[in-house]
Amino acid sequence: MALSDLLLLGRGNDLASERGVSCTGELPAASDPSLVARAVAARKSLGSRALVLGHHYQRDEVIAFADITGDSFKLAQAAADTHEAEFIIFCGVHFMAESADILTSAQQKVILPDLAAGCSMADMATASQVNECWKVLEELGVASKTIPVTYMNSSAAIKSFTGKNGGTICTSSNAKAAMSWALEQGEKILFLPDQHLGRNTAVLSLGLSLDDCVLWNPWKPMGGLTQEEIRHAKIILWRGHCSVHGRFTLDNVQAVRAAIPGVQVLVHPECQHEVVSVADVVGSTEMIIRTVDASPTGSKWAIGTELNLVQRLAKKHPDKEIVFLDKTVCYCSTMNRIDLPHLVWVMESLVNNHLVNQIQVDSEVAQYSRLALTRMLAL
Repeated sequence: MALSDLLLLGRGNDLASERGVSCTGELPAASDPSLVARAVAARKSLGSRALVLGHHYQRDEVIAFADITGDSFKLAQAAADTHEAEFIIFCGVHFMAESADILTSAQQKVILPDLAAGCSMADMATASQVNECWKVLEELGVASKTIPVTYMNSSAAIKSFTGKNGGTICTSSNAKAAMSWALEQGEKILFLPDQHLGRNTAVLSLGLSLDDCVLWNPWKPMGGLTQEEIRHAKIILWRGHCSVHGRFTLDNVQAVRAAIPGVQVLVHPECQHEVVSVADVVGSTEMIIRTVDASPTGSKWAIGTELNLVQRLAKKHPDKEIVFLDKTVCYCSTMNRIDLPHLVWVMESLVNNHLVNQIQVDSEVAQYSRLALTRMLAL
């Protein structure tokens, strides 16, 4: 991206001035015309002391300064493989920064530019709710043959529960491998916290039926299920979802196919089952990018994933027709909390030997989380 484009991005972001600051100190003004130059200078000053990780759903103004760009799986691997950098600046959301802290050394510091950058899906499964669910499974005598598989989009506490109970973490890239492994270890899977990824993987990748899956509602006694339903199920899905991917509907698919003859529908497996079932291609964020990159000139794509990425792909491939699957705009609101003012503030603070917004996971939680994450990386 040209410096002139970045300068426009730095001046054009008015959202930061409307937000509360996530920690002590003042953020640079979003309208500061020197913001990009300040970012360049701070990044140069930090040099190899810092590694900036940028998730694909981040804004362009942030991605421009990322040393490594990827999905949660790729960035988790990058964090685990990085030993030289003193600071890991994670431009993503809270659960990702937690995973990075778990996988890096005690001497390395993981920083989240805005502490308010969370994940609504991760918040849909709390430690107390999951422990209550497990207690029910123990009382029914099925916990010993149930393997937890937890999506990366979860808190460190849930990852710790998973590691402690013999389970593994998965991402959308390796959900099939993780669930296949779990079914070799036991008879059932407790899949947390995204019901759609769990259901789609079970039915479309593992050949199970919808009847093999039940939905655990943490707000109802015994998850809203009968003892027989729990005992019969192969997959116990948690009632969680992604607020972005969950919004795509069958109507969206039908409308875009009617509007653009020959269009191919490419969606993320966090989408609803009825959407994934009729899509032309289904895959992780990295797979979506690879698919579009490899497609021929003139191809047409309607993509069901976060809008920042769809717009970036459209700019990258002007020879192809690339549209957002939903006709209404939908950014991930928590991902978008990370912006250039926050990134500049964090980097300049580090240049001035002031550590801010460090993410630290409790040592016991980290121990069992690391066990589950290590199992994932091994897969």
